[in-house]
Amino acid sequence: MDWKKGCLGLALACCFPYVVTLGWTGSIGGREGVLEPARPGLLSGKQVILDRFEESPGGGELPGIPGEREPEVLDVEEYLVGVVALQMPADYEPEALKAQAIIARTYIYGQMGGQDSIQESALDMDYLEQAQMERLWGTRDFMEFYRKVEGAVADTNSLVMEYQGECIEPWFSRCSAGKTRKGDERHPYFASVDCPKDLEAEGYLQMEEWTKEEFSRKISQIPGERPVSADQVPETIQIGERDEAGYVTLVQIGNYQFTGDEIRYALGLNSSHFRLEDYEGNIRAVVKGIGHGYGMSQHDANRKAKDGWSAEEILSYFYENILLVSE
Repeated sequence: MDWKKGCLGLALACCFPYVVTLGWTGSIGGREGVLEPARPGLLSGKQVILDRFEESPGGGELPGIPGEREPEVLDVEEYLVGVVALQMPADYEPEALKAQAIIARTYIYGQMGGQDSIQESALDMDYLEQAQMERLWGTRDFMEFYRKVEGAVADTNSLVMEYQGECIEPWFSRCSAGKTRKGDERHPYFASVDCPKDLEAEGYLQMEEWTKEEFSRKISQIPGERPVSADQVPETIQIGERDEAGYVTLVQIGNYQFTGDEIRYALGLNSSHFRLEDYEGNIRAVVKGIGHGYGMSQHDANRKAKDGWSAEEILSYFYENILLVSE
């Protein structure tokens, strides 16, 4: 999900709806190490230097803030197992997991810029280690899910998505509002495609409610000194623009304009596909989708995988005019 937006993105969101766009940032738990790869081919020669540490309450260090400890090194393919385990539910179909592995690898290779190594702190993303995966999945399912995710990484070894010879910015989200969003000039490869099955995703529809005072206070905290008073809502709220997928791009409240994303983050909404309405004297938001809506919808990708789509077919649906290249 959007590597820095959001990408949304995603912390232990494998078990519940992503709220951002699946995020790549934040701290991760103790560095107990992961299982030794059981599959051949989990070596690329490219490395992630694990350089984020902080003091733990019981002594030692945890990832998060640079510390004194000698950094460990993981091959990118080994690192990807923990990344995909964090970004997508492990009970998803194998081809959906493969598509996610290609997305994550594309991001890392793009950040590496042709170099053979990169510091984890420069990636702005997280991954799960063995103990964290076991806590997430439970001891009973841990080995099955670990091998499943590891297999998705190994089966797509070295594959990345390129547009005009460069790795794309492979944004993704938990589920669209029924249609993904078309990219801009910087991201011409984001296709706007129908995802009707996303309407069946858990958490697809969100409803939130605030008093007029609560709503105006949240909006007034948006940077830019655009104060909104309680007596201006809901009468002066107007949705000014939506894109072709229905996501809000402009909102007018009183004398001020806001982007859809500004409203989304100020109110803690799952996406910027929303409407704001008067509800029994309060303000209610009705929200569709989870995440920013660009790139691959994970929920729709999983449904396509169940219907027999390959990882390559799934990615070509959401990202147009891209090539899958072995790096």
